Amino acid sequence: MTGKAHRRTALLTATAAIAALLPASAAIAATPEPPLRLVATGAVTVERQEGEAVRLDPGTHVLAGDAPFEVRATRATYAKPIVATQLVHMGGKQRKVTLPPGLLSDFAGFPAFIHLSVTDAAGNLVADRDETFCPNGDAARTRPDAPATSPYPNRCASFAPFALGAVWGIQAGWSVRTAPRWITPLFLHDGTYTAVVSINQPYRDLFGFPPDRWSATVQVTVRTVTAFGVTATPHSHSHASLTPAGQRPTGTLSVPDGPRPDLRPLPAFAIYTPYGLERDYLNFAATVWVAGTSPLVVDGFRRPDQDVMDAYQYFYDTRGRQVGYAPVGTMQWDPRDGHHHWHFTDFAQYRLLNADKSIAVRSGKEAFCLANTDPIDYTLPHANWHPDNTDLHTSCGNASALAVRQALHIGNGDTYHQDLPGQSFDITDLPNGTYYIEIAANPDHTLHEQNTTNNTSHREIIIGGTPGNRTVHVPPHGIVDG
Repeated sequence: MTGKAHRRTALLTATAAIAALLPASAAIAATPEPPLRLVATGAVTVERQEGEAVRLDPGTHVLAGDAPFEVRATRATYAKPIVATQLVHMGGKQRKVTLPPGLLSDFAGFPAFIHLSVTDAAGNLVADRDETFCPNGDAARTRPDAPATSPYPNRCASFAPFALGAVWGIQAGWSVRTAPRWITPLFLHDGTYTAVVSINQPYRDLFGFPPDRWSATVQVTVRTVTAFGVTATPHSHSHASLTPAGQRPTGTLSVPDGPRPDLRPLPAFAIYTPYGLERDYLNFAATVWVAGTSPLVVDGFRRPDQDVMDAYQYFYDTRGRQVGYAPVGTMQWDPRDGHHHWHFTDFAQYRLLNADKSIAVRSGKEAFCLANTDPIDYTLPHANWHPDNTDLHTSCGNASALAVRQALHIGNGDTYHQDLPGQSFDITDLPNGTYYIEIAANPDHTLHEQNTTNNTSHREIIIGGTPGNRTVHVPPHGIVDG
């Protein structure tokens, strides 16, 4: 089975299986639970269609004990390494333990945390690899006396090389599956296999895994099916604070003093020159994120008989109450393939600059749908660890929409990968040499911010090669490659 409906069913099944493995006295907790332990749900059957690779989830989970497991990681600048601190909760108190330097090189999770080996029925080793573990994965309450909710985020910054801070955690009595969200495929024949999942050093000792609770053996059956039994249905989120109003705001326009968003662009990353096109292009990814003391909230209201919306920014006091609004441009319907949603036209601007910072090329990308695609710094005081609109299907509206609300929450960023024609720099006629990719947030100062002095980032690149075979060399930005 595939699709979100199947994944939800699988998660509920795994949760029930974990609960069944716990001792009957777990609710009483007569003896202290270990801080962390590895738990297996039992035998696993993987179904796939003819010719498909297998994405193996061995059904193993990391389970927190009587206290939450929590780690906070941050870097002061891109020239300095990430510093990670574990917050150890004991007896209602909290102490900080600095984790070994060099443990983390990014915010995707703990690298080489899990080791997975798979052997076939004949004893041949068919997979042997280490995997990153994100404590903010698919979490589930696995003990009846555990807290009813978890405060921790549900994702790690897996695709944001220039993220600045992370909060990772597993609520007491909750579990998180060890399989990463992007599981590397295995090419396995139908049959039975034995998977051994174990916690690598130094994590066993570092986080207090008991000697008999850091490894699990799981029997795996792979079989081919002719059709899947569940078809995924479209899914979207809704939340009261992210629901657009039914009509334009009324009353006096006002921009009161108080909390403000602070838009900040990250350096460009994932930079490359594609091949096989009629002209030479430079592709890259760009992220604009929000710091400050308030989210960026923009509502669009459709003009009669037009594919244009008038956009308004809303303002809030320290209690989160709306206290003002102001017009901030427009939203436009984008009918192109790969889009089909509403774009806000006054959010960011991309330019390629010469070595002397004069303009060489302006990107054709001039409008954006705002979505919290990546966690950038969840250590900020007002960071929202659970934004609802995390992809284009949750905030960008459809062709018949009368109103749309687009929002970026504190600590979160909106990433665009410029892979479509017209959204990259055309470098066909540029000479080889040094250039800078400039990303500017709120370029026309249409939006109202806390600070506009940090609205621009630059990433140095060096273009080489020959026409039709251009190359790009990207020096590290500090110690971050990206």
